[in-house]
Amino acid sequence: MKIAVLPGDGIGPEIVKEAVKVLNALDEKFELEEAPVGGAGYEASGHPLPEATLALAKSADAILFGAVGDWKYDSLERALRPEQAILGLRKHLELFANFRPAICYPQLTGASSLKAEIVSGLDILIVRELNGDIYFGQPRGLRESPDGLFKGAREGFDTMRYAEPEVRRIAHVAFQAAQKRQKKLTSVDKANVLETSQFWRDIMIDVSKEYPDVELSHMYVDNAAMQLVKAPKAFDVVVTGNMFGDILSDEAAMLTGSIGMLPSASLDKNNKGLYEPSHGSAPDIAGKGIANPLATILSAAMMLRYSLGREEQADRIETAVKKVLEQGYRTADIVTPDCKRVGTVEMGDAVIAAL
Repeated sequence: MKIAVLPGDGIGPEIVKEAVKVLNALDEKFELEEAPVGGAGYEASGHPLPEATLALAKSADAILFGAVGDWKYDSLERALRPEQAILGLRKHLELFANFRPAICYPQLTGASSLKAEIVSGLDILIVRELNGDIYFGQPRGLRESPDGLFKGAREGFDTMRYAEPEVRRIAHVAFQAAQKRQKKLTSVDKANVLETSQFWRDIMIDVSKEYPDVELSHMYVDNAAMQLVKAPKAFDVVVTGNMFGDILSDEAAMLTGSIGMLPSASLDKNNKGLYEPSHGSAPDIAGKGIANPLATILSAAMMLRYSLGREEQADRIETAVKKVLEQGYRTADIVTPDCKRVGTVEMGDAVIAAL
């Protein structure tokens, strides 16, 4: 099994190193090959997604990804900024379905910004469409405004677009995920304002006829953002578009105590995937050895489950993470006064010891 290892920027190399340590501690034979991406890719070859890195990602059975981005690249033209690497990988590999579980471990209810009774037992899965919406829609750019109140002024514009096959395929993924859980699916849109969202809603309703055992409900995105804070345990599986999913999944992450705890999987139609922590590159703490590697380690577990067919090994890693939390180990983002504060490497070592 060939795994492309793309550490990226900021804390990416530190946290990916710990996940690789955990993978190497399993009784498996992996072919791990590393390549630069993001700012590191730009430094190596003048582009955030070098041709050799993309070729490796295409040839691998799965991709373990760290994080990209650094303030020092903010002055580059947009096409050369580190973040274009992850967008490029999603596009070239047709990774259209993003799974972001938001689970509040019992040991971390005190780390959440919400009351324990609100988040205790929280287990949400957000399914985000990754290849369409305003992030990829054309036309886009800068121009002279052709109409409106400020006709003739300079304006920036982007286009929100979804084709019917795009919506149908993510709908099937979401319904099938709901069938394996509590059989409740909430589709989030802005159908009261956006034509694209009304189109999305109509297709979700049509696809729901193929899944009579799943209860489908609809919610406007602004209400969904509020309900995630008010009553998050009312949700089971949430499906939404690219932009809304980007925002809501990060909000859900903080319900669990720290975004440093949340893994994610981005899958194609054959379950080949890119696995990464939900957080960013955090350049302000890079090199300090304090970043939380658990989201990346849990992403590796998702990789074993979804792309590599190693369910038992995925369970082992997730059980080890729970054991480490029960033992009181905490990185800075989830630390409480009565716990053992550890750094990035120590947390990785603790997971291996628990294995």
